[in-house]
Amino acid sequence: MTMVRTPPPLLPVRDKTAPRALSPMLTRLAEERATGVLLREYGTLYLAEGRVVHAESPLAPGLDVLLTAHGTLATAAWQWAAARTAGPPQAAGLLLDSGLLPAGALELCHLDALYDAGYFALAPSGTPGRFRYDSTLRPGPLPSVPVVALERETLRRRLLLHRLWPDPAVDGTPLIRADPAASTPLTPRQRAVLDRVDGVRSAVEIARNLGRQAFHTLVDVRRLAAAGHVAPATAGCARPAPPSPPPVTDPDIALLKRLRDALEAL
Repeated sequence: MTMVRTPPPLLPVRDKTAPRALSPMLTRLAEERATGVLLREYGTLYLAEGRVVHAESPLAPGLDVLLTAHGTLATAAWQWAAARTAGPPQAAGLLLDSGLLPAGALELCHLDALYDAGYFALAPSGTPGRFRYDSTLRPGPLPSVPVVALERETLRRRLLLHRLWPDPAVDGTPLIRADPAASTPLTPRQRAVLDRVDGVRSAVEIARNLGRQAFHTLVDVRRLAAAGHVAPATAGCARPAPPSPPPVTDPDIALLKRLRDALEAL
């Protein structure tokens, strides 16, 4: 009698080229088209039908700051809308319906605030996230963002900061001026940041003072650190730092090279 040997099934192999989810819980919520609020250690993401409609973080200036800091919207107008609604997205919708704000300017500031807060909300954390289902959340008049797009942009930003200056110590502690070894020209944006370095303010506080996105301020701070213009204050003045991205260890070298070329073209 002839025996037929059936080969054992192959073990599953992870596709190394597949994108890695920064938050498996968020990925699962997107797949099930969940609606509600995801609370993480450094920020909060609001989902409607599996898409991100709003993001908040104590480490990022909110939509109100971005709209009012440079005269796009009067502070009184925002206060009027905020007093009549349940949160920033609803306040923005009321401003839009009332004709107090151009749709294009509002959408741009909304996406800037969403990606800025989302970057911090998706930072590495030692505390598990919690999701609260809330059927009252609905896609509003402002654009929503797919989870995969937010995660992709967050990863791009991590890589950019790492390339500019790999030491994250300057991100969250008060900053002091340093004497660069050589005089390097500064852009107006960098000069505005450096002018606010006083040994007390952190990068996040400087961003709020300038009415700018926190991530873009981190870019300026890391460039200033790389040029020797700023350094972290002494440990005695240190405050809790924003979460630092993990070291870049992605084995897909081709992907990293493509990302490098894209970042250098910015």
